[in-house]
Amino acid sequence: MGLTSSSTGFKSVDKDFNISKSNKVIALAGNPNVGKSTVFNELTGLNQHTGNWPGKTVSNAQGKYSYGNEEFTLIDLPGTYSLLSSSVEEEIARDFICFENPDTTIIVADATNLERNLNLILQITELTDHAVLCLNLLDEAQKKKIDIDFTKLSYSLGIFVVGTSARNHQGLNELMEKVKIVSHTDLEFKPFEVSYSEIIETAISMIQSEIECLIHDSKKSRWISLQLLDRNTSLSKSLQEHLQIDILENKSLKIAIEEAHRYLKEQNIIDVSDEIVSTIVRESERIYKNCVTIHNEKYNEKTEKIDCFITSKWFGIPLMLLLLGGIFWLTIVGSNYPSELLSNLLFGIQPYFVDFLNWIHVPSWILDPLVYGVYQTLAWVVSVMLPPMAIFFPLFTLLEDSGFLPRIAFNMDHLFHKASCHGKQSLTMCMGFGCNACGVVGCRIIDSPRERLIAIITNNFVPCNGRFPTLIAIITMFFIGTHSNPLISSFILTMIILLGILMTLMVSKLLSKTALKGLPSSFVLELPPYRKPQIGKVIVRSIFDRTIFVLGRAMVIAAPAGLLIWLLANIHLGDLSILAHLTSFLDPFAKVIGLDGVILMAFILGFPANEIVIPIIIMSYLATNTLVEFDSLFALKDLLVNNGWTVVTALCALIFTLFHFPCGTTCLTIKKETGSLKWTMISILLPTFIGILLCFVIKTVSLFI
Repeated sequence: MGLTSSSTGFKSVDKDFNISKSNKVIALAGNPNVGKSTVFNELTGLNQHTGNWPGKTVSNAQGKYSYGNEEFTLIDLPGTYSLLSSSVEEEIARDFICFENPDTTIIVADATNLERNLNLILQITELTDHAVLCLNLLDEAQKKKIDIDFTKLSYSLGIFVVGTSARNHQGLNELMEKVKIVSHTDLEFKPFEVSYSEIIETAISMIQSEIECLIHDSKKSRWISLQLLDRNTSLSKSLQEHLQIDILENKSLKIAIEEAHRYLKEQNIIDVSDEIVSTIVRESERIYKNCVTIHNEKYNEKTEKIDCFITSKWFGIPLMLLLLGGIFWLTIVGSNYPSELLSNLLFGIQPYFVDFLNWIHVPSWILDPLVYGVYQTLAWVVSVMLPPMAIFFPLFTLLEDSGFLPRIAFNMDHLFHKASCHGKQSLTMCMGFGCNACGVVGCRIIDSPRERLIAIITNNFVPCNGRFPTLIAIITMFFIGTHSNPLISSFILTMIILLGILMTLMVSKLLSKTALKGLPSSFVLELPPYRKPQIGKVIVRSIFDRTIFVLGRAMVIAAPAGLLIWLLANIHLGDLSILAHLTSFLDPFAKVIGLDGVILMAFILGFPANEIVIPIIIMSYLATNTLVEFDSLFALKDLLVNNGWTVVTALCALIFTLFHFPCGTTCLTIKKETGSLKWTMISILLPTFIGILLCFVIKTVSLFI
């Protein structure tokens, strides 16, 4: 037992995961939607952090928990249905269990759908002797009158089986106790091992002898032989990366594999994968029937009835739009008061901050840019961005936690398939409403590199939280009146967003037919049961995992932007500031597309954070040297109209707010996710070109009306 093994050549995980050698390493594996993250969060609490798997664009989460005066490091593997490696997630889960030697692997399964989960359970027990089955959602299984014989199931699988309801923190102490036993005991465990047909077993033995000579582990050598028999190319790469086994260079191993394949061909076995999967499915069915009794065969009837309405082609999309409009209404109405409070607080502190800097004799050439550049910009970003995010993200997480979000993906799948892109793109698009950077990271759930790239490029076509204040202000001033009705504002905003969704589909189709040609891949979307969200935990998780994370990254970029804006507004060339010179330079082109130089320059300077676009416009029109904001939209509209704004200008500003380059945080995220400057530039130029084109059309048409 341990993290390293000199005899096998398995590499240590210490370097990649920063794990103490004294800790026991526990892998957490399971299908999506089985409560794996809940188990992880309940065990580790706030003692966790995330990062990227080495060389992969998939997040890993790891945390520590204590039990029996010992420290355990828990590694949350990506959710996967299989270890046969048809996706990056499956490859990561497989490689960690196989090559990183976790002391125990906790397999989290859904007690209400055990038969499907058994496919992955049997694959993992083929790979490791040190496993514990966590049968989660036991409370829901009991409500549905699903009776599971834990003794029979444990005996059939040859591993400990623990029933839990992680959301209620039930069964987790027993789970930790079993994990401790498996992690520390010297006893040899003998989990159930799938027996294949005589022909497959013979072919496995032809390769296994060669593999076992190299890694000295009979169990893993058998499993690796089975995968090589199935021509698993990704495993071949992993063998070279983790164990320095090059199949092409190892002549005896290469010959053994070729002989095994030749033998299968002689026995008329064409599709090895089909043979493997069929055998595992049959064993899963046998174990399930032996261990599970369903007293109510209609236990899913209520969920199915609800789904008939929510996922229907007549009601599904309208219901989604109604819900989307409701979320925007709550965000708009709910964020006004806390935004005002935060603004008053942060700008109320400013004089005391200035007095303190003067008291310690900070020179004016440092004080002015620090206070009126950096501090004021950060104050605007926090006061405008934090309240809407603190409302939107929990609402979005509630949809996710209740089981409604996968239904949205189901409803949108047909449209995205028509656009030759992946159905999961609808989920990443929804994430983009909160933050486009989060939406881009969310594209990792799409297996196909081509479709993942399309989703990344088009994610900016839906407005993020940072663009909502600008959209709402313009809608209120020029299309409703200064005494705004939140319901009407929400309706117009929803229509604007529908335009963004339509453009997402159109551009995705265009990319699929040109630069990123290909057919849309199908995917299996599991619809989880409806669950009552745990509101307290949802709020805490969404604020810490999403709101604070996004706000922190925005502030890092906004701080230097504030300094730059102050310098441009305060350094003069002749009688005009550099900012005035730049707006004058941009003005002729901006007028052609229905804007002006000030508006266009505000968007350019707002690259670090969209929230500061309106304050920059006000600052430029008033020729002040600091960011300012008007107390009322009535006064702001007067300023804009006096500087040439019309309804056409407002409409073009709305369109350009929706379609322009991503913010700095999103651009950095795109570069990190794609690893390509080329695709990052395309992600910047494509929406900007569309915005300019639409604004030009609106301006041109207005001349003839």
